[in-house]
Amino acid sequence: MAIALALLSALSYGVSDYVAGVMSRAWDSRLVTAVAQLIGLITAAVAVVAFPGAGPAAAPLWWGALSGVGSALGVLALYQGLAAANMSVVAPLCGVVTCVIPAAVGVALGNRLTVTELVGIVLTIPAVGLVSRQSAAGSREHDTAGIVYGLTAGVGFGLLFVALDQAGSHHGAWPLLPGQGVSLVLVVPFAIGGAYRTGMPSSKTLVTTIIAGVLSGAANLLFLLATRHGELAIVGVLSSLYPAGTVLIARLRLNERWSQSQRLGMVTSLIAVILVSV
Repeated sequence: MAIALALLSALSYGVSDYVAGVMSRAWDSRLVTAVAQLIGLITAAVAVVAFPGAGPAAAPLWWGALSGVGSALGVLALYQGLAAANMSVVAPLCGVVTCVIPAAVGVALGNRLTVTELVGIVLTIPAVGLVSRQSAAGSREHDTAGIVYGLTAGVGFGLLFVALDQAGSHHGAWPLLPGQGVSLVLVVPFAIGGAYRTGMPSSKTLVTTIIAGVLSGAANLLFLLATRHGELAIVGVLSSLYPAGTVLIARLRLNERWSQSQRLGMVTSLIAVILVSV
């Protein structure tokens, strides 16, 4: 059950990130982030009604609020990166870092890993170097920006995963509510700056951004539920598969090209995640 929920979470995150990344090229990424987080807050409120659990409690709510800090950092860096840099650099880097942080914290908290799982986690280190290696045909400044955005987003989402795991699922979806609320409060100041420079989006852009927010909120809920059935080190790594969907859609829809080192890096990342999940 944990594996299925974590993979569904990864799928939802991946599609949401692609949609939001594309919308960030049509509209200011900060405004896309704010709208997506607002919809995520509404989604969390609906989730609380559907999955109330044991009701609210102080500790899970505080952990949920901390997850909102990670969410805000992650989405701001990721959406800006997907808009300004190459998706095939930003998304895999973000995923690998997101993978490592929960795995390391899980081990520190006492999660027991097999040799195969440990090998998979170690493989993420060269994967980062390969994916972020400069392309001879690309812009060094453009690629460097993608690396910075990807690493920053990964740290944010890693914090999100760890905090949601610590919040636990015994109290249902309640931790998601303060998480989305804190995230929205943190991104609004950035969105205000973008609002002065950007007019109203088209109805298509707005609706598509709303869909990205719903998918992101659903992904958070799926991850939270997955932690009920599995350990953080495993669930976190499986959920970090989300860049695979983002990169594949970007390849098919945006015709983004991959260098040989990036191809090898993405394959290495995939192998690492598979080893962790077996």
